[in-house]
Amino acid sequence: MAGRRKLLYFVSVDWYFVSHRLTLAVAAKAAGFDVWIATHVMRHADVIRDAGLTLIPITLERSSLDPFRELRSLTELVTHYRRVRPDLVHNVAVKPVVYGTLAARSARVGGIVNALMGLGWVFSSDSAKARALRPLVRAALRASLAGKNTRTIVQNADDAALLVDQRLTRQQHIRLIRGSGVDPKKYSTAAPPAGVPLVVLPARLLVAKGVGEFMRAAAMLKAEGIAARFALVGKPDPDNVAAVAREEIERFVATGDVEYWGWREDMPKVFSEASVVCLPTFYGEGLPKALLEAAASARAIVATDVPGCREIVRRGENGWLVPPRDVKGLAGALREAIVRPDLCARYGATGRRIVEREFSLDAVIRDTLAVYEELVARPV
Repeated sequence: MAGRRKLLYFVSVDWYFVSHRLTLAVAAKAAGFDVWIATHVMRHADVIRDAGLTLIPITLERSSLDPFRELRSLTELVTHYRRVRPDLVHNVAVKPVVYGTLAARSARVGGIVNALMGLGWVFSSDSAKARALRPLVRAALRASLAGKNTRTIVQNADDAALLVDQRLTRQQHIRLIRGSGVDPKKYSTAAPPAGVPLVVLPARLLVAKGVGEFMRAAAMLKAEGIAARFALVGKPDPDNVAAVAREEIERFVATGDVEYWGWREDMPKVFSEASVVCLPTFYGEGLPKALLEAAASARAIVATDVPGCREIVRRGENGWLVPPRDVKGLAGALREAIVRPDLCARYGATGRRIVEREFSLDAVIRDTLAVYEELVARPV
């Protein structure tokens, strides 16, 4: 339609867009934008198109460091940005922020929204590869986040402070929007099923998500005779260098210490079956959506005391916070959660109230659309 403003989202992969940004994009369309989605297509093309959005399949590989392949991806992206000529772009996660900003500036886009959903593996890992990449990524982010027509969305106050301390952007260009939001009405708050308690870890199965610590804590508790089930809900991310080895998962499954459920599309049902939700991450989180969903389901949470997790988990109110990489501390918190269903019920009810009050999807959409209007406010 002539006169409508153009908004282009750039997200690495389609499943993440559908899970974390689809509802926002639909709301932006209702607010007067024509909306394009540039993403690597795996299995959700029809979902995106059926929502009335224009899909732009791209060939970006999240973990690639091949300079020739990366140059091809960037060239492809620049071509799409110049063809669409959006009024506004919304780049999500570190690599799309860097590449999307370059493409947007090449296409003379008027407004750039860069969303950092945590700082990820490069900033959280102590591996030699991550340490080597960190100065390069820091320099790329500093260049990408600069500019009067740029706003940076972060999901927790720790990341906002880090960006300012590292001089990656200015305080006045940062907007704190806590998470991707959830619709509490989609999650049941019924009590967990009777029988042996179920503890679930819902995440991409990365080393830095604490998967190994979870499995070892489960083995410790099983050896003590604690009656509980422990399930991994997710799968190793083949595009991530820090994916957990399938052999390690299979070893713990073979001993009966954990169950491997794989990828699930029906997460509200998964949470309804659980008694406790656990995320012992030491990844560079923003605000894990799985923890918002757990709280919306009135489930007690055991998580690590790291940025992002402590936005939603409040010690002594709706869950337990333990030091990262501390298997014994994790096992102790899980033990208390398993043997105290009364406490879990109280924590779960509090978590549900926290989500309703602070993390609703409606609030996230409202605040994000306000950022858009800062950059493109003009008559439609």
